[in-house]
Amino acid sequence: MSASQAVEFFVAERSTTTTAVGWIGYIIIGGIAGWLASKIMKTDAQMGIILNIVVGVIGAFLGGFLLSFAFDTASGGWFFTFFTALLGSVILLWLVKLVTRKR
Repeated sequence: MSASQAVEFFVAERSTTTTAVGWIGYIIIGGIAGWLASKIMKTDAQMGIILNIVVGVIGAFLGGFLLSFAFDTASGGWFFTFFTALLGSVILLWLVKLVTRKR
C-alpha cells in the first residue's frame, strides 16, 4: 500500500465511524443536543424543532469527526454520543454566527 492510499484509507476510516445508537438515536440525541446548543449560543428564538434536529445531527457528525482523532468514538454509548453532538452543535452554531455576523 502506498503512502497516498494509506492516507485515503485513514481519512475514509475516520469519516465513516458511527456509534451503536443508530439513526433514530442520532435524531433523538441530535434534537436534544441541537436545542441545548441553541440555548447555549442564544439562537433558540430563531430556530424551530426541525432546525434544532438538523443542527444536532450535523453537529454529531462534526463532533464525531473531530473527536475521532483523539478518542474511539465508535465505541461510545448514548452519553458520549450526546456530548459529541452537543460539542459539534455548539461549534457549528459558532461558525454560522461567525460567518453571518460579517454580512
